[in-house]
Amino acid sequence: MRIDKLLNINGPVFSFEFFPPKTAAGEQTLYQTIERLRPLRPTFVSVTYGAGGGTRDKTLDLVRRIKHEIGIEAMAHLTCVGADQDEILGVLQRLVAAGIENVLALRGDPPRDQAGFVRPANGFGYAVELVRFIRQQGFGFCLGGACYPEGHVECRDREQDLLYLKRKVDSGLQFVITQLFFDNTDYFAFVERARACGVRVPIIPGIMPITNLSQIERFTALCGARIPKALRSRLEQVRSDDAAVRAVGIEHATLQCRDLLERGAPGIHFYTLNQSTATRAIFERLRG
Repeated sequence: MRIDKLLNINGPVFSFEFFPPKTAAGEQTLYQTIERLRPLRPTFVSVTYGAGGGTRDKTLDLVRRIKHEIGIEAMAHLTCVGADQDEILGVLQRLVAAGIENVLALRGDPPRDQAGFVRPANGFGYAVELVRFIRQQGFGFCLGGACYPEGHVECRDREQDLLYLKRKVDSGLQFVITQLFFDNTDYFAFVERARACGVRVPIIPGIMPITNLSQIERFTALCGARIPKALRSRLEQVRSDDAAVRAVGIEHATLQCRDLLERGAPGIHFYTLNQSTATRAIFERLRG
C-alpha cells in the first residue's frame, strides 16, 4: 500500500530502516531482526541503497521479500550515486515488476574512497533531478525524500536548504523523513520554517537510539547532527559501560518519541542499524 495513504489512517505511523548486509551471516541477522520487530506491526520498513552497485540487487531483493513473503509494506531507497539515467530507469522498472509502490528518492552519499559527490556521466547530481526524472518517466510510485532539521552537512545555510527541500516537494515528493536528531526543538523549529516556506507534505522525524557512543560520534560527524550538551555529558559519564550507554540512549529516545507524538508529529522512523533491541525497548515504554 502507498505510504501517502497509510499516513492518513489509524494515527501515527511507525517505520524501521534497514540496510542490505554484505555477508550471509549479516543477512541472517537482519531477517532475525525483522522477525523480532514484526510483532510491533510497523506501518512500513525501508531498505537503503548501496553506492556503486554494491548492494543494489540486495535492496531490490530485500524489499520484494519483506513485502511479499514477510508481509510488511516496504520502501526501496534509490540514489543518484554511480548510475546513469538508463541504469536508474532499469531499477525503477524492476521495482514496478516486483510490485513495490514506495521509493525514497535521494542524492546519496559518495563512496568512502571519494572525497565528495561526483555527478555520474548522464546521471544526476541532486535528488530533485531524480524526483523529476521519476515523474517525467510516468512512474506512479509514492515518493518520499530526505530533509535536515539542522541543515545539510554540505549546506549549512538553513534557509537555502529549505528552498532545496521545497523544490523537491514541488517536483513530486509526497512525504519526507528527517535526518537523525537528538533535540526536538530542532525538529519543531524546522517544521515551522518548512510550513512557512510552503512545504505541506508530512515531515516524519527520524530517530536513532544511541547504543554505542563511538559509533554515534562517527555518524554525527558525517551528517552534521549535534548531540546536546546535557545528553553528551550523561553519555561521557558512562562511556566505558556499554550497557549504561544503551540505557541512556534508550531513555533519551523514548522521551524524544513521546514528546514528538504528543506534539503532533505524524509518526516515527527508526534508524535501526539492523538491530531490534533498542527499538523494541522504546516501543514497550511508549505503549506502557
